[in-house]
Amino acid sequence: MRASEKTRRLTGLALMTAVIVVLQVVASFVKFGPFSITLALAPILVGAALYGPKAGGYLGGVFGVVVLAACIMGWDGGGNILWNASPFLTAVICLGKGIAAGLAAGLVYRAIVKDSLARGRMMAGSIAAGIVTPVVNTGLFVVALVLLFYGILVNWAGGSNLLYYIVFGLTGINFVLELAINLVLSTVIVRVIGARVLG
Repeated sequence: MRASEKTRRLTGLALMTAVIVVLQVVASFVKFGPFSITLALAPILVGAALYGPKAGGYLGGVFGVVVLAACIMGWDGGGNILWNASPFLTAVICLGKGIAAGLAAGLVYRAIVKDSLARGRMMAGSIAAGIVTPVVNTGLFVVALVLLFYGILVNWAGGSNLLYYIVFGLTGINFVLELAINLVLSTVIVRVIGARVLG
């Protein structure tokens, strides 16, 4: 990789890192249910599409660190409960789901687009990555709650059907909003990637 390309990559990743931090700190105060909404998936998608799965994993890790900080500081009430119950497991969940979501975005985008510069393929890759990213992020979170914090999850459900609570109370609105934001931004993501790649 040439020095100018390395510099552009580092600059792009630094910019995406800053955007993720700002968006997720702001999102820490936007709640639908017990957990904050995720606004930082779009820059993770852009970084993963532009720079590959490893960059997506890195950016997902940045997102995970910000989410973990929100749990520790009490900005995210549900996350703070998990942190107080088990700091180690909470850290593993926050970092793991973020890194996996970023990696998944890069892998899916790359698998669909391959080396093609066709806008149709870039759009399909962006839409698919935009769907996969919140699915992985939310899916791993729910699985981790069921496996690692089952008692807390049952307590939050307050006697209601656990599956119903998870889908409609815990993650439903947040997941739908995250998915909708990603799908709406897919055209913007294609424009950003097209401008960067096609010049």
